[in-house]
Amino acid sequence: MPETATRTRRCRDCDGFPTAAITTGRTAPDGTRQTIKVTCRTCHGTGTASARTREAARV
Repeated sequence: MPETATRTRRCRDCDGFPTAAITTGRTAPDGTRQTIKVTCRTCHGTGTASARTREAARV
């Protein structure tokens, strides 16, 4: 029986983890740390990249 699942292409830059939370070093008045959310610029936060995007990222 043929396999029908297609293999997704992970982004080369983020390796499939497109979003990261980075602490700013400051704390909020309630004592929690302030964070900013950063997304991968190559895959735009999807975690996958097309072959064309991957080729463009190499240059």
